[in-house]
This record gives sequence, C-alpha cells and structure tokens, in this order.
Amino acid sequence: MLNSKQSSQIFIVILILGFLVRLHGFSNPIADWHSWRQADTSAVSRNFVSGGFDLFHPRFDDLSNVPSGLDNPEGYRFVEFPLYNAAQAGLFIAVGIFTIEEWGRLITIFMSLLSGYFLYKIVGKYSGLVAGLAAGFFYIFLPFNIYYGRTILPDSSMVAGLLGAMYFFDFWLADKKERLSFFILSVIFMVVAVLLKPYALFYGLSFLSLAYNKYGFSLFRKIKLWIFVLLVTVPLLVWRVWMSQYPEGIAQNSWLFNGNGIRFRPAFFRWIIYERLIKLISGYLGVIILMVGLFELKYEKAKLFYASLVMSAMVYVVVLATGNVQHDYYQIMIMPVVAVLFGLSTTFFFNLKKLNIFSLKSIIFILLTVGSFYFSWTLVKDYFNINNYSIVLAGQAVDRLTPRDAKIIAIYGGDTSFLYQTKRKGWALLEKSIPEMVTMGASYLVLANPTPSDELLGKEYKVIKQTKNFILLDITQKI
Repeated sequence: MLNSKQSSQIFIVILILGFLVRLHGFSNPIADWHSWRQADTSAVSRNFVSGGFDLFHPRFDDLSNVPSGLDNPEGYRFVEFPLYNAAQAGLFIAVGIFTIEEWGRLITIFMSLLSGYFLYKIVGKYSGLVAGLAAGFFYIFLPFNIYYGRTILPDSSMVAGLLGAMYFFDFWLADKKERLSFFILSVIFMVVAVLLKPYALFYGLSFLSLAYNKYGFSLFRKIKLWIFVLLVTVPLLVWRVWMSQYPEGIAQNSWLFNGNGIRFRPAFFRWIIYERLIKLISGYLGVIILMVGLFELKYEKAKLFYASLVMSAMVYVVVLATGNVQHDYYQIMIMPVVAVLFGLSTTFFFNLKKLNIFSLKSIIFILLTVGSFYFSWTLVKDYFNINNYSIVLAGQAVDRLTPRDAKIIAIYGGDTSFLYQTKRKGWALLEKSIPEMVTMGASYLVLANPTPSDELLGKEYKVIKQTKNFILLDITQKI
C-alpha cells in the first residue's frame, strides 16, 4: 500500500507533468478554439493595463450592440467580477517577462493544477490515496482539461475556488475545534468562485451533504452555517445589483437556460451524453471507467457526498441546457465530477492491498485509459490550431499603421477575436452603413481574406494596406 509520503511524491510528479503539457501552444495568439470568449476576457485585462484598474467599471474592446442588444459606446463588460482580469493585468505590470495573454494562460494553468490538488486531497481522504491520486491524475491529464486548463477563461479559476472552498469547508467540519481559519478560507475560496461564475452555487448541495454528515437535520439550526451562506452570497448580490446600472454592458444570457427549447429533446441527450461526455471527454473507452465509478459509489463511505456531486453536475447541465449544448467549455464545470468517478473506479480495477498492476483487471484499466486519452486527443488537438492566421496578420498591420485611439471595424461576423488582434476598440461587424459607422467614431475598416467584392471597397475608400490576407481601409477618406 502507498503511504502518504509516497503518494505526495507521485502527485508532485503529476503536477510537474501537468504543467508541462499545458505549455503546448503557450505563445499562440488568441485565435484558437473559443477565441471569441477568450478575446473578450483578455481584452478586459488589457484595458486595465492601458486605462487603470477600475474593477467596478470593466471595459473591453467591443463597442457593438451584439452582446447586450444595446449600444455600448463605453465598451462596458459586466459579466463575472474581474478578479481573474485583475490578476492577469497585475502580474503583467508587476512582473512583465511574458505577454498579457501568456499571463492569462499561466493563471489558468496554476488554477487548473490547484483543482487537481484539491481533488487529490478530497477523494484521498474518503476513498484512499490511490483513488485520490487517480482523481487528481485524470483531472489534470484528460485531454479536454489539458486544453481548457490553459485557456484565457475564468472557468478553471472558478472550479479551483469551488474545490478549495469544499476542501476547507470539510476540513473545518472535521476539526474538533472548528477553527475559524478553516471557515474563513472556505468562505474566501467560495466567494472567489461565485464572483467568477455564479454557477458554482449549483454545488451547494455538496456543501449541504458535508454538513449533514456531521450535524444531521440539525444543520438548519446551526447559525454558523447560515453565516457561511450569507458571507458567500452577499458579495454576489451586491455585484449583481451594481452591474444592473449598466445594462449595455451585460451580455444577454437568458438563452443559456433553454433558449432554443432543446432541454430533454433527443438532440440534448445526443450532444451532452454522446458528443461531449462519451466522445470528447471520455474518448469512447473512458466511459466504461466512468460507469464503473458510478457503480462503485454504493460501496463508498462518503457515497452521500459523492452522489451530491453527481446530482449537482446533472442539475447544472439540465438547467443551463442550451449553454451546455452550445458551448463545450461549459462542461469545465462538471469535470471535477468526471475525475472523481474515474478515480473511484480504481477501487474496482486495482487490488488496493497489493497494488498488483499485472492483474487482468488492472491491464484492462490501463488499456482503457490509454485508448480513452488517444481518442479524446484526436479531437482536442485541433482546438489548439490557428485556423485563420490572416486575422493575426491583419491585426498586426492595424496596430502598426493606425493611431492608438483609432476605432476599427474588424468584420468577423460579430466575433471579437479579429478585433482583439488589432489592439483597438471598435466593432466586429457592420451594425449600420459605413457612413453611419463613421459618425459613430469608426475610422478604419479591415477585412481578412478579402473577396473580390471586398476589394471593390478599395475603389471607394482609401487603401492603407492590401495583401492577399487582408485589406485595410481609411473609411474617413473617400476616393
């Protein structure tokens, strides 16, 4: 059997390797998979660098009415409280060395590994060191998590906050003196989680199960637990009330719940269960390990806690049905549960007393794991690709050839990935006619991969630069 020292040494190796694999594509421009959301996130951080740290008035580059449906001339961006952005911009200013995009990736890498550590500790406590190591290993090395564990998104940081809160909450309950330090740490981690993404509240059921394990139904009479709830929810409510003053900066989000009516329809189950869980995340073969983990729940002493995790993930996916179908990064939220089930399945596949890796069951487990990683990676590896490098080249040209305060129209169907490359504020589509856009403050229009019809604009407006990759026009000067 492994002892605590040995498992710690093994997990340190897992963390080091997990860090190294997340450096793949580290210096890539933000033009890979889900670059739109990454660009918007990083733009807030970049605006902190250029315009000062006003956490209560976060701004990004998009001045259009696409996100909120309202004109947004100030470029307000009220989504998550900008803790992630403050860290990204702050480290860039204080330390330098890396680009602001690379600092965003480093933060996500660190928080992703921290999540793996918390899973290792939580599962290790209730199901043994091997199961804990396995849970941390799978969380860190599942190909889906390798990619999203280095993207410029707040989701991985939210998960780290959630798991940290869960870990210290459980530590606080288990401590005979219920020391205040553990309580405070749990509150801090959970406040960070809900401010980054209020979806963390879906896992409130898991905190409830931990409290029930200690207090039973008398938990509802424990004032300290109500204080915990109050301290966690009040900052979120204050932020939500504050941001309601700026509706032009609040992205429309009601569609995330069931905007297209897909919930419980056949397409919903196909996308969530087959396309995402079985195919993308588990790489087909891994779903066998996942199912074994589900069956193993009934033998676990903490089965109520584990069941609450599974239920929380299911409720989250069902409630935010359209969001989970539309965006695969929404499944970042359920990845801790997937890793827990993978970890628990080791109690079935391995002889925990002898750790015999040459038994038939353990060999099957290894083959399933290798196959799972391989098939998942064949899908995830394309997420790193820069499929339209023209927007990067065009953005560099705009940055060289236009004034810093110029407002740009970088047409990309509303996707701000192109606009982000220009390092300018502006629009990612033509909201109105070009003359009307000029009256709104637009000075230049840039088109990537110009078509013959796009090139006709060069006969109407002054061409600043034209290549096969892009055309940059001064739309304030007609020919």
